Amino acid sequence: MSFIAPVSDQRLTLNAVVGIGELEGGPDAEMVDAVLEGAAALAEGEFAPLASIGDTVGARWDNGRVTMPAGFKAAWQSFVEGGWMTLAAHEEHGGQGLPHSMSAALMDNLNAANLGFALCPMLSMGAIEAIAQHGSDELKRDYLPKIVSGEWPATMNLTEPAAGSDVGALKTKAEAVGDGSWRIKGTKIFITYGEHDLSDQIIHLVLARTAGAPEGTRGISLFLVPKLMPDGSANDVRCVSIEHKLGIHASPTCVMSYGDHEGAIGWLVGPELGGMAAMFTMMNNARLNVGLQGVGIAERATQRAVAYALERKQGLRNRLPVPIAEHPDVRRMLLRMRALTMGARALLYYAFGQVDRAARGDGAAALRAEVLTPLAKAWGTDVGCEVASLGIQVHGGMGYIEETGAAQHLRDARIAPIYEGTNGIQAADLVGRKLGLDGGLAFDGLIADVRDETRDARLVALADAVEVAATTLRESAPDDRLAGSYPFLTMTSVMVAGWLVERMARSEGADARTKAATDFFVATIVPEALGLGAAAEAGAALLYEVPAEALA
Repeated sequence: MSFIAPVSDQRLTLNAVVGIGELEGGPDAEMVDAVLEGAAALAEGEFAPLASIGDTVGARWDNGRVTMPAGFKAAWQSFVEGGWMTLAAHEEHGGQGLPHSMSAALMDNLNAANLGFALCPMLSMGAIEAIAQHGSDELKRDYLPKIVSGEWPATMNLTEPAAGSDVGALKTKAEAVGDGSWRIKGTKIFITYGEHDLSDQIIHLVLARTAGAPEGTRGISLFLVPKLMPDGSANDVRCVSIEHKLGIHASPTCVMSYGDHEGAIGWLVGPELGGMAAMFTMMNNARLNVGLQGVGIAERATQRAVAYALERKQGLRNRLPVPIAEHPDVRRMLLRMRALTMGARALLYYAFGQVDRAARGDGAAALRAEVLTPLAKAWGTDVGCEVASLGIQVHGGMGYIEETGAAQHLRDARIAPIYEGTNGIQAADLVGRKLGLDGGLAFDGLIADVRDETRDARLVALADAVEVAATTLRESAPDDRLAGSYPFLTMTSVMVAGWLVERMARSEGADARTKAATDFFVATIVPEALGLGAAAEAGAALLYEVPAEALA
């Protein structure tokens, strides 16, 4: 089936949840509509038709070069020429200066249309933020305009063979040349779009350790390393291979070698030993955008499942065959898919809206964005996986067969809870840092806002349960806190999403589908989250009653 961008849902979410019309210097309604309609046309017309070939053919590696499937280079050129990479970038660097929440709507569509392809601009967005906030005037002048335009896609190079989530264990070295440049030597793995033929130039942001740097994360610096030097010659950087993966086959996941010879030339982004600050600028941007991947996959899987359930006839009513959409259990799955998708979109757009307010000087919004980031990344991607799995179930046996396309959604979705900080890391961040942010007021203020606005007793009960669990976890030993972190994150995410969809259902422009999905969310998904309180407060002792070997 053809993808149809959910423009009306996006418009409602931007208005009711983000408050896009209230943002200082934000776009008017006419501009919002123009961006939404244009993004829909790009996703439907350019990205979605390439989803199947991206999955079945995928990116191909040969002797250090990566070739994208037919049609990808032309589609990327359309993306660049349309100025879509420039939406939320600063005007001084060639951007349009629109709110990040408008860019979120674009990526929502691109993720739904072709997740493997949409990873390319997503990584560039994080690089733009890092260079804009931490780069020297020279780097901004020489590199940002081309990255902002989309002409030079960018990457993030963090992970190494012996340093996965433990970034501080990385071994890549940087040696000062003496003219302001550095020579980089090391190997990076899992580098998304580290090599491709969409453009001649690729800009790599690489974490490395300088001579004499302290151990751990304190000794890390960030470097900008171009594939091609300013004079057009090749830098000492090479794609050794690409990974063979469960999904996102269109996205080349590269093993990158820096410094096979004298060393890849790069320049510091930020001060020496300032790599972690710059990295988190990239990472926080990426985490929100990965949460949006869950939303996009959920949207596409839901559309496909509904279309199939309306077409497939099985069973009789009044002696006539009926579409399976009329059977209660199938209807339950379809409504759950729609409700979860709507809730995840509301949570993600709300997080981007807080980022927009923070960029305009709102300190409270900045703190709230920090609290929301682990929720958005983890629950958004969990929703993507659940909804994609339900989509296969709606299709029945045909969902397990590749020709329907339902299986691709689950294969593509499964990486999202893993990369850019696993969802377990997000939960640990929530209970380890965000619960205590601003003396606990940042988290407690979120609960207070839910209580103040909601009109449903079930949401109030969930807010009460979240508050009780938060109090317990704050007073718990570290292992007990971590043991309850994931159910606590889910509870909190559902609380926020329920609050926001309830707001949407009451707002102007809400249709019958929105109201029905909201009723389902509050009646079934909220009580499920309420039941997670016991798991959030159970502690770690249960997990260690037997050694790990006994679990085999």
